Amino acid sequence: MSLQLDERRRAMLEEMGVRVFAPQRDASRVVDEAPPPPPLQAGEQADRRPAVTVHAQRIPQPHPALPSVALSRSRISGIEGMEWEALQQAVAACQACKLCEGRRNTVFGVGDLQADWLVVGEAPGENEDLQGEPFVGQAGKLLDNMLGALGVSRRSGAYIANVLKCRPPGNRNPEPEEIAQCEPFLRRQVELLRPKIILAMGRFAVQALLQTNEPIGRLRGRVHRYSDVPVVVTYHPAYLLRNLPDKAKAWADLCLAQAVLRERG
Repeated sequence: MSLQLDERRRAMLEEMGVRVFAPQRDASRVVDEAPPPPPLQAGEQADRRPAVTVHAQRIPQPHPALPSVALSRSRISGIEGMEWEALQQAVAACQACKLCEGRRNTVFGVGDLQADWLVVGEAPGENEDLQGEPFVGQAGKLLDNMLGALGVSRRSGAYIANVLKCRPPGNRNPEPEEIAQCEPFLRRQVELLRPKIILAMGRFAVQALLQTNEPIGRLRGRVHRYSDVPVVVTYHPAYLLRNLPDKAKAWADLCLAQAVLRERG
């Protein structure tokens, strides 16, 4: 599967070490070009986000439980107007990239829908894929302890989501087109939640939210923005389990995020 990118983003991804392949004209492919968007239905608003052209081997069909959600080769339409329940159903029905073929469960998110804190991780692992919940296992326990020290939890005061909603096979790194397909879901979650602070945990979460290839070490200690929401960058809990001395740095990041939240009232 290939993704057509503009030259600026292609250069950025190559600097990140991500291999971006040119589209292949292979007769075995079902399509070479993304079709034009379907005509708008009565009362439906136009999607002004630029279309992403994805080469696929099969064309997903609309999910019977979601008659108003049109699945295409590249995306699910109408995400911008969905409320929580419809958005979660759309994620569960999504077949926009090849990750749908190996998942057991989609991992939508969990937490307080009135939360001030939004924690964004990278992608589901094996345990998350089995349980359908982000940040479980040892990394999840560490995250729960970190949030608990701030007086919040995944049930009260915080909401937890990932950039990707499906597990990459073998826990490999997310691919650019997979991030591009899932980003509208995360963006809508941010719009619905309206958090006061976003805690971006891990390299791919940081890169997806901030559109930068700078390492976490250079981005720490500063306040960034995503959809006008303050973002504080820190290490992923799985990384901290392997690099215990950096827990002190992560705690400093959480303290910065808490200070920003207090300033916002």
